[in-house]
Amino acid sequence: MNPVRFGLKTTPMHVSYEDIRRVWLEADAVPEIEDAWLWDHLLPVAGPADGQIHEGWTLLSALAAQTRRLRLGLLVTSNRIRPPALLGKMASTLDVISGGRLVLGIGVGGTHQPPGAGGIAGPNPALAEYAAYGLDLVPPAEGIARLAETAEILKLMWTEDVFDYRGRHYRLKGTRNEPKPVQRPGPPLLIGGWGTRLLRLVAEHADAWNIPGPPHNGVEFVAERSRVLDAHCADLGRDPREIERSVQVLVSYDDPAATRETVAALVAAGMNHIVLGLPRPYPQGVARWLADEIIAKAH
Repeated sequence: MNPVRFGLKTTPMHVSYEDIRRVWLEADAVPEIEDAWLWDHLLPVAGPADGQIHEGWTLLSALAAQTRRLRLGLLVTSNRIRPPALLGKMASTLDVISGGRLVLGIGVGGTHQPPGAGGIAGPNPALAEYAAYGLDLVPPAEGIARLAETAEILKLMWTEDVFDYRGRHYRLKGTRNEPKPVQRPGPPLLIGGWGTRLLRLVAEHADAWNIPGPPHNGVEFVAERSRVLDAHCADLGRDPREIERSVQVLVSYDDPAATRETVAALVAAGMNHIVLGLPRPYPQGVARWLADEIIAKAH
């Protein structure tokens, strides 16, 4: 079992840039918190539809320039919003800005489920978002295939002087990328999601895997998905301990003991990276509070 690490996540929706910046600067001074995360949406997915929401990579660049210690990234970048080579260039630039602290978190992005597929009830929140920004939803199988090609392209962007790429979905010719990332051979690649085909991709390409935990997914579901990842690793001949197991947990300011119990259950299930999601509004001194009330007592 690898040591358990803790991070925090600020969802940049219905909250000001100044408040997010304050929390990140607080966290940068709290060594118990090792990383900080944003997300990648263009419209609010909850609350008033006309509320403010900040673009993730732009905001991440600003925060990277103002912090010194935290590792940082998005949980997770949508593979449907930016072409892979552009994303590789952006990630290289941000890794330089941060002095080598980027973790590239990425997921399939918006997909179109046929009616009744996947056991998902209710409207697809990606429909309005993608329509508003001229983005296409794709079937899940295509989303997985595109993400696999993106993982290959990112690694080429970070290691090759010049290259061509000819995949089913993406084609590149004479691609160059300078400067390269500070981290060699590139930033760690974190893939988020929980589908069985997605977990195969994690086993093939990723340094870390992230899944939403309670209240979105129960602890036993997270543990079962982790076992599926282990099986994929065994099939590929990869040591499953090479892949960090990362999970997001929504913090309760009113009942920190309940949050600690959830964290303990997830650690017992084999998760070794806990990302503490902060509800809005963010209290003053919330990073120190997390260290004292959640992280220290969870240990």
